[in-house]
Amino acid sequence: MVTKWLGHLQWTTMLAPSLPHSTFASSDPGFEALPIDDLLPQHDDLIARIKLCHGSDRADFEQTIMSLIRRYASLVHLLPATSDNYFCTPGGLLRLGMEVSFFSLQGTDAHIFSGRSTISARRHLEPRWRLATFVAGLCCEAHRVLSHIIVTDAPGEVWPAYLLPLSDWLMTRQADRYFLRWRPQAIETRSLGVFTLAHVVPPAVMHYLAEDNTVIVHHLMASVSGISQYRDHNVLDELVRRSLALVIDRNLLANADRYGTPQYGSHLERYLVDALRHLAGSNPGWQANREKSRVWFGPDGLFLAWPSAAEDIQKLLDTTQLPGIPKAPETIMEVLLLARVFEPTPSGSPTWLIQPPGAKARIEAVKLSSTAILFVGHDPFPPLLAESLTGTPRNNSPSVPVASQSQPDGPSGTQLSLIPGNPEPEQTQQAASNGPAAPAETALLSTAPPSTVASTSNGQTAEQAPIDLQAPLRLNPVVRDALTEVVNTLNTGAGPAQCCTVAFGVFVPLHEFERRGIQPSMALRALSDVHMLVRAQGKGPPTTSRDFNGTPTVGLTIDPRFFSGVDMAAFAVPAAQGG
Repeated sequence: MVTKWLGHLQWTTMLAPSLPHSTFASSDPGFEALPIDDLLPQHDDLIARIKLCHGSDRADFEQTIMSLIRRYASLVHLLPATSDNYFCTPGGLLRLGMEVSFFSLQGTDAHIFSGRSTISARRHLEPRWRLATFVAGLCCEAHRVLSHIIVTDAPGEVWPAYLLPLSDWLMTRQADRYFLRWRPQAIETRSLGVFTLAHVVPPAVMHYLAEDNTVIVHHLMASVSGISQYRDHNVLDELVRRSLALVIDRNLLANADRYGTPQYGSHLERYLVDALRHLAGSNPGWQANREKSRVWFGPDGLFLAWPSAAEDIQKLLDTTQLPGIPKAPETIMEVLLLARVFEPTPSGSPTWLIQPPGAKARIEAVKLSSTAILFVGHDPFPPLLAESLTGTPRNNSPSVPVASQSQPDGPSGTQLSLIPGNPEPEQTQQAASNGPAAPAETALLSTAPPSTVASTSNGQTAEQAPIDLQAPLRLNPVVRDALTEVVNTLNTGAGPAQCCTVAFGVFVPLHEFERRGIQPSMALRALSDVHMLVRAQGKGPPTTSRDFNGTPTVGLTIDPRFFSGVDMAAFAVPAAQGG
């Protein structure tokens, strides 16, 4: 078939210079509107294998299997399955459907359908199951004619694919050739396959499949539409999915040397998404928002704990024996990111840090781009969590003035600004009237907002910078994020202060790390490794206890050199540093 098409292309190219330019308005040679009887002989070898596998006589085979193959060929004609990947040559979609139907039919020999029925009932239903499996394999990719392809004839009339098969339309239009355009950024919509079944399966066959049972047609439709009910074991769909993966994998390997580098992995996302849905519908560990669940559903999106979710996916796909399915969690993540099933963070990171309710620490997770990816068929959706999974945990501390958050080391009531610059005249006069300035050991606290205007030495005004954490790059990112949130509360307008300044640096209560899901020992080790801690007593313990908001509190002291927007001269950093 390919040779005949290429020969016709060469013939039209040779005649092109002698014909009017309007005859070849496009360099696209299109596809010849061949009769179905000229299409199928190109696949005689595969048809013979299907007949042998079906095990029926010529009359029965012609009436059941061949009639379906003819109707399917009438629907897809010479259309390729993809533009530049597997089965991308003329007739690719026809060949793909026939190969998958053959392997699916072959797989029925090793499976028992309706296993709980009596022997006589199974004998009655077995032929129907085998025929339904063949149909599901034949039409498994037929949805592409509706979602990926636009077909026109020479005058530009578009094929109404929902109304009639392509071959019938070509005969109606009396077209000699037709032309193909690929829809840009087409989304694979397998549910459209149910509309193609009406072109392939006549009502009499559908009635035969539904006779004396209520499950065969149900499983057939679920397989073709890609929305199988995973609580109901669908052997038919398993056979088709496994056969499709095998056929695509074989085609990519066979054609790698003839068509350049194929797009390996472009067909894998469907199996990975199916695995996600299967686990969500059947695995207790995937019930949303339960303790130690893989699935967390909050107002900021739907998340999967990673890589534990990937391990479950791998175990499930191992049981299905699908060829070519990736094993490593990193590869699974990459495939689903490229397919836009997963959504990266705003900074481009593939994983998110979330804080599930009751968890002692933040966990790594991936975010699904749509809740429907996982919860298709769920009615209703699981309830949302009350709080965001990615945001800062709710601050339950009372709203009090910033100055009352800490008790100073030195004389009470004396404060110095952390922000460099000369004090306001009123402050200078007040300090002079109250006596000498407080020593450096006095507690330091910023009460100025980020945009406060301060006087400079020349009488002009300058905008004061906010107090920011300047942590080393090798600090644990989880600890860095938590510490940044705590330190930011020193700036006016950021809420009640959750830390305070002391003589030797910034005092951070340990419970502020715990509130953000970080174990104090983890925070202590991470900060000590990058030498950010200050020990007020030389080689003493890194933790200290002090009054914080009227309560004795254990915490850590961070070296002031790791902050911007502070006046270093106001601190008395000891010679012996923590870490």
